[in-house]
Amino acid sequence: MSPDHAVAVALENRLMSNGIYVTDVSWPDGGGGEAPADGAAIDLEYETVAEAPFVTTDEVSSVVRMLLAIAEERDWTPGRLEVTSRSTDGDPRGHWHVEGEWFAALDDELSEVEFSQRVLGTVSRPPEAE
Repeated sequence: MSPDHAVAVALENRLMSNGIYVTDVSWPDGGGGEAPADGAAIDLEYETVAEAPFVTTDEVSSVVRMLLAIAEERDWTPGRLEVTSRSTDGDPRGHWHVEGEWFAALDDELSEVEFSQRVLGTVSRPPEAE
């Protein structure tokens, strides 16, 4: 993670209070720098102290809420968000994502409930947790 990237640092700092520890943030389409371009894709990996061996709705909600708050503060719209969740031992807990179009459509064409349902529908568990 680039320590001088304001969005990455803000996300890391805010998620810590929720027991979510960012281990890597990257911008696969070059959205890095101090302020990413609108629609810049984000790859995020984190560890969580959650007891569950799989991704929980609480952690998904926390990550999305924090990212949206940071985006609003910076007048920025995130692109596709790809997320990997790990235990504090580094074991995979699952993956989930948010399409960039869903962020852009939130509150206009998509209600918060529809948005949440779409995001939660992308959650996959590691094979041993199913």
